[in-house]
Amino acid sequence: MNTLNLLLDQLEAYISLKDKRNEMVSKASVGWQIDHSLKVFIAVCNWIENSNPADYKKQFNFWRLILFPLGYIPRGKARSPKSVLPPEVITTEDLINQLKIARHHAKRLKSLPQNAYFKHFIFGMLTSKQTLRFLEMHTNHHLKIIKDILKPER
Repeated sequence: MNTLNLLLDQLEAYISLKDKRNEMVSKASVGWQIDHSLKVFIAVCNWIENSNPADYKKQFNFWRLILFPLGYIPRGKARSPKSVLPPEVITTEDLINQLKIARHHAKRLKSLPQNAYFKHFIFGMLTSKQTLRFLEMHTNHHLKIIKDILKPER
């Protein structure tokens, strides 16, 4: 099983805890973190699957150069586009449906051309390989927040 599927499995494991909160870690609930991660996953996959590889242009990007090798996205530094913000009420049913869609996309990602691309607002144009790396980083970023929300207070 590939890394993306393992990360999606981890998100799924937290669905039952979707209403948990810890204001010291995040204003958002576990469910918000899961919903946002899945919305980003699906939106990025839709973009790259519909991209025209002929339009890809390799560009230098400072933040990609620094953060991709580290596999790290800093907390609280960027604002999510409105299109990937969760709704006021997050239901278990909606999370499960999004998870099914995300798993479907994960299967398709490996067969994309190398120059299929996703254009990120900070990291610029990402090849299919870089897009996979971004999805891993972004999902891990929110899984770490979920784990911190659920840590027992000392």
